[in-house]
Amino acid sequence: MIDCLAQVFLLSTFNYILNLMSEIVFDIETIGDIRNYDNLKITVVSIYGYESDSYKSFEESELGDLWPILEQADRLIGYNSDHFDIPILNRYYPGDLLSFPSLDMLKVIKDSCGKRYKLNDVAKATLQIEKSADGLQAIKWFEEGKIDEIKKYCEQDVKVTKELYDFGKKNKMIYYPTLTGDIIPIAVNFDPVPVSIESDAGGGTNINLTLPF
Repeated sequence: MIDCLAQVFLLSTFNYILNLMSEIVFDIETIGDIRNYDNLKITVVSIYGYESDSYKSFEESELGDLWPILEQADRLIGYNSDHFDIPILNRYYPGDLLSFPSLDMLKVIKDSCGKRYKLNDVAKATLQIEKSADGLQAIKWFEEGKIDEIKKYCEQDVKVTKELYDFGKKNKMIYYPTLTGDIIPIAVNFDPVPVSIESDAGGGTNINLTLPF
């Protein structure tokens, strides 16, 4: 009975912590040869903070103001972020962003169904919302000096990512469109990767907790 009550308490604590987590949804825009990540230059980074419930954008010269925000976050959330956004952003960071807790939703989708889908396709099928432009348009805006347009576009990308994350986290499911127009579900789990804590009794029952440290 005591072990059972302890498990219930720990699981309740875990759910409470999840609700308190300070997460950051982010996206980056770049200019350069997409085939060579080392030569890509960041033009804008946009974020959404759950704690502040607000969006904010940073130009390359303002990245020093972004680092404290990322450092205080419990988790960074993006789409294709493990492969693209974080490695590129890490070239600017004095520490190691690769060690930060993060969620790449595309990786979860790939692990679930074995395929990679564009954010716009999944968002349209799941939420009936779309991106406002594309990366090529963002490059053109940069060349024209229209940084504010890039910020608006990047923040819209973050909003789409955030809405998809919220839906998937709540429903454990998102959707993608087939070539024939059908909408197919994909099971997803966007919860933090748990840390296994074994009971002192060594009974083989683990309680999973993720602490925002």
